[in-house]
Amino acid sequence: MLNLSLTAPPYHHGTIPGARNRAMIRVDFNRLRFLVIDDNAHMRRILRTLLHGFGARDVYEAEDGATGLEAFTHYMPDIVITDWAMPIFDGLELAQMIRQPGANANPYVPIIMLTGHSEKRRVMAARDAGMTEFMVKPISAKSLYQRILNVVANPRPFIKTKNYFGPDRRRNVNPNYVGPERRKGGKADVIRQTALLDKAKIAG
Repeated sequence: MLNLSLTAPPYHHGTIPGARNRAMIRVDFNRLRFLVIDDNAHMRRILRTLLHGFGARDVYEAEDGATGLEAFTHYMPDIVITDWAMPIFDGLELAQMIRQPGANANPYVPIIMLTGHSEKRRVMAARDAGMTEFMVKPISAKSLYQRILNVVANPRPFIKTKNYFGPDRRRNVNPNYVGPERRKGGKADVIRQTALLDKAKIAG
């Protein structure tokens, strides 16, 4: 059962965690496009209701990984929210298809994974597939809201190695470290991302 009791405002007003020296930042969800992919129609309806409650207007839906990939290509969403277990191909396979440089227009899109399983191996598998955020069901309005604010305001740099392309899997990185990169995949290209905040921020 999902906790729908928390009603978030149509924009975030205040200091976003990690956004130093940017007090009173307001995020207008109406400026962001969302794609919700889940084979459960009830879950899609809940997510759509929550996103509309946050102030989002453009919320597109797909019922499996295949139609989700088509919708991703057609609608060019700013944020993808996908279930893990789906027919045709699952959320992990979908993420791997999206995270192919040159295969689509935006391999850097934030992807939030939903699943009913919290085992460490699943979290690691999602991370290695290029997921941006991982949420275990049942979700709450507050947790979803916070995950979205995080990917909007604090995008992690993307890493490209011989066997991985996706958000930096090391969340706690010292920004002042200037030494060599040490990664299992060998040499890594670090690609800095422009925050979605630049698109969704309300001036003033």
